[in-house]
Amino acid sequence: MTERKASFARAPVELPDEAVQAERFEKARSAQASAVLEDYVELIDDLLASGGEARPTDIARRLGVSHATATKSIGRLKREGLATSKAYRGVFLTPDGHALAARVRARHRLVVDLLIAVGVPPECAERDAEGLEHHVSDVALAAFARYLKR
Repeated sequence: MTERKASFARAPVELPDEAVQAERFEKARSAQASAVLEDYVELIDDLLASGGEARPTDIARRLGVSHATATKSIGRLKREGLATSKAYRGVFLTPDGHALAARVRARHRLVVDLLIAVGVPPECAERDAEGLEHHVSDVALAAFARYLKR
C-alpha cells in the first residue's frame, strides 16, 4: 500500500505569485463572459448579411440554446449598446455591434489560418478556433499574424 501511495505523490509545484495567478484566472473568466456576446454579434451579423433578418428563434437554433436563453442574451446585447430590436422584425446590430462582429470574424479567421498552417485539418481548425478566438490575447494574435506574414 505504501508503494502505491508513493506512485501517486507529486513533486512540489512552484506556484506563481498570487496576484499574477489571480490575474490569469480573471482574464479567462472575462474572456468567457465576452465570448457569449461575441458569438451572438457574429451570428446576428451573418444572419443579417445572408437573409436580411436575425430572429431570436433562428439565433437560438443556430447557437443550440433555448429561445429564453437567446432572448436573455439579446437583452444583454441591447443593454451593452450592441443591438436593437423591432417588434416582428428581429434583431439588428448598432454600429458598435457591427464593428465588434468584424473584429471577432477577423480574429476567428486568423486563428483558423494559423491552425491550418501548423497542420490542423480545416474542419477541425474551424471547430477549435470557435473557442480559442475568444481567449487569445492581442499580443498572441499579432504573433500569429507575423508568423503567417500578414
